[in-house]
Amino acid sequence: MTDQPPIRIGRGQPTRLASRTLRDGSTTVAGIVHGRGATISPPDRHAAHAPSPFDDGWDTLGQDPAETRTELAFEAARTIITRNTSPDVGFDRSINAYRGCEHGCIYCYARPTHAWIGLSPGLDFETRLTCKPDAAKLLEQELRRPSYQPRPIALGTNTDPYQPVERTQGLTRAILD
Repeated sequence: MTDQPPIRIGRGQPTRLASRTLRDGSTTVAGIVHGRGATISPPDRHAAHAPSPFDDGWDTLGQDPAETRTELAFEAARTIITRNTSPDVGFDRSINAYRGCEHGCIYCYARPTHAWIGLSPGLDFETRLTCKPDAAKLLEQELRRPSYQPRPIALGTNTDPYQPVERTQGLTRAILD
C-alpha cells in the first residue's frame, strides 16, 4: 500500500486506503454513498413478488442514491410498551418510538425488521421511517393502569432513540419527561 495522505468523507475519520480515492469533490468513494449505510434496496424476502427495475421514462433508474430524501410516516399505535419473554434478552419491556433509522449503520441488527412491514432492510430502513407521535401519551396511560407492575423499561432497543429525526419530533424527550 502506498503512503497517501488521509482523506475525509464528510466529518468522518481519516482513511488510508489506496483503492478508495475522492475525485472532483464527489460524495461517493468506490461506490460508498456519503450519509447512507446501504447503497441498494434488496427485495423483501417475505414478499410473494419482487419488483424489477423498469425504465418508465422518468429517468429514475440512474438516480443518485445520495438524492434520496427521508420520508416520515406516522403510526397510530395502540400501546407503546413492548413485552418480551425471551430468556436470552436481559429485559422484558421496551419502548421504540421510531421504526427505521436515519443513521444507516450497515451492520445494524435491526435492519431485517423493516422486511416485516413490506419495506427493504437496505435504503428503505434509512429513508422510510415510521414514528409513533402519541408515544408519551400512550406511556402515561399504560403506567397509570392499576394492573401495571413497575419494572425497568429499555428505551430504543430496535433503533436509535436519538436519530436525526428526533430533532423535529422530540418523541424520546417526551417519553423521558
